[in-house]
Amino acid sequence: MENRRFILIALMVVVIFFLYQSWQDDYGNKPMIASNPTPALDIPEEAMSVPDSDEDVTAVLPRGDAPLALRASGTEEGVDHGQASDQVILVETDVVRAQISLRGGEIRRMELKDYPVSKDQPNTPIPLLGEGDGQFFIFQSGLAGTDSPVASSNTVYRATSRKFTLADGAKQLEVALEHRNAQGIKVRKLFRFARGSYRVVVEQLVENGTDAPLTVSPYARFKRNDVVLGTLPKFVATFLGVGFFEKKDGSDGYRFVKTKLDDLEDDAFDKRQKEGWIAMLQHYFVAAILPPENSEGVFSAKADKTNQKFSAQYVGSGISVAPGSTQSFPLGLYIGPKLQTGLDVEGHEGGFFKGDGLDNVATGLEYTVDYGILTPLCEPLFWLLSKFYKLTGNWGWSIILLTLVVKGAFYKLSEAQYRSMGKMKKFAPRIQEIKERYGDDRERMSKAMMDLYKKEGFNPLAGCWPLLVQFPVFISLYWVLLESVELRQADFALWINDLSAPDPYYVLPLLFGLSFYLQQKWSGATATMDPMQQKIMNIMPIMMTAFFTFFQAGLVLYWLVSNLIGMAQQLVINKKLAGEGPASKAKAT
Repeated sequence: MENRRFILIALMVVVIFFLYQSWQDDYGNKPMIASNPTPALDIPEEAMSVPDSDEDVTAVLPRGDAPLALRASGTEEGVDHGQASDQVILVETDVVRAQISLRGGEIRRMELKDYPVSKDQPNTPIPLLGEGDGQFFIFQSGLAGTDSPVASSNTVYRATSRKFTLADGAKQLEVALEHRNAQGIKVRKLFRFARGSYRVVVEQLVENGTDAPLTVSPYARFKRNDVVLGTLPKFVATFLGVGFFEKKDGSDGYRFVKTKLDDLEDDAFDKRQKEGWIAMLQHYFVAAILPPENSEGVFSAKADKTNQKFSAQYVGSGISVAPGSTQSFPLGLYIGPKLQTGLDVEGHEGGFFKGDGLDNVATGLEYTVDYGILTPLCEPLFWLLSKFYKLTGNWGWSIILLTLVVKGAFYKLSEAQYRSMGKMKKFAPRIQEIKERYGDDRERMSKAMMDLYKKEGFNPLAGCWPLLVQFPVFISLYWVLLESVELRQADFALWINDLSAPDPYYVLPLLFGLSFYLQQKWSGATATMDPMQQKIMNIMPIMMTAFFTFFQAGLVLYWLVSNLIGMAQQLVINKKLAGEGPASKAKAT
């Protein structure tokens, strides 16, 4: 009876694990977090359009002003539009390589130099933004105006150079673009990059050279298709979509919500609020628009069915610029890995931006590393892993040290488990004798078994509880290895060159299966089972080995080391039990 329960519990846990994974993929949003109260926005309802292109962007204006339609840009004097439209500026820092188009001042490509596209292409950085190989993912920004746009994706800028490189010893790199139209309105677009950082400050400055006030509303957006470059985990569903740090209706708090790209056609949204951010999310990486503090605006996301593209956009409040004056419209971007610490794994210091741990970038942005309801377990596990990494410089050894800590923390539970197994093996002849004596009389047999357990002082179910208690740690580590970009393509030793991917030669799963089998034999868990139960338990190591071939090598390493430590503990406890004297010879009644 007890052994049947153990098998059923184990199978139930596996089913719950996969149900949880499916739930996490579809519904794993974050709960609200507290924030300071914000006043209600005074933005007209007619300003709430969700644009597909620059021509449809509507400015968010103060109350009493009419909404502004953003139309095609005017001609820049002295510039050949056809020629300029094909020109890009090259930007390079210690961690990124970017291309900015002179037409529109758009970021058309952003390569992350420390993150190869795959283990097979170590010298090819992954282009988080880019066009080519089926990918379309760009950043656009501009300024809506009253009668015509002040700056849009059709605006052609001038630059002082075609290449900007972060100088040795410099903390910051500024890229300046300039445009002046026939009406005398001058626009400067500044991109500021920092050493060791994936943040970009985009500042648009408007100098009103006309004799009339000019109302301007800034906007920024990411546009992409559903193509993701780089290697992705096999047989695992990963999230691709929009993340929004949304102000909760009727509350002073915010919450992180996600919408898959595939769901945007039906779940498009736009929301007026103060503060917050919007981002495009994919496995390991995030591209976020970060408006200034205390700014008001409309956040929106939408699918374009015709072109199979998706947009995430922010439109800021309109501001009146007096004749002869200049107005600045800054905002921040984060285009890079979902780093959980202030330093990335290559050791680049944050410098000017104080590090790129997402919790340092913007309030709530760290929630894009989405562990779901297991966050209270996952975050301490990653913190401990990162500490061990600083000590060893190797994520594989960090996992082994973490396993030692976890097994140490659960030692008393494990001791109870192994003592229970040891006593079950020790009293196996007595248990078999009871079964043979009472045969099909299940009630009398159960009573005799309980009398034996009570007399000899052990509980056969004690062997199940340590496994059930440790299983949340197992699932949490699974999510840490799956979600943490710090472990992406991390080497361990010998043939294991990516702890976040399955073992290419299945050595670790086979070693795990062997350790599972030996541990089962040493424990004597099958000694008191009937033949059918024994067959099921003998098949379990094979099933678990096949199961683990799909898991990340780091997770299998954790479970293999856990088994080896458990086997050592079991040997010690069995020796202690052997020294406690022979089993009682009294017959069960």
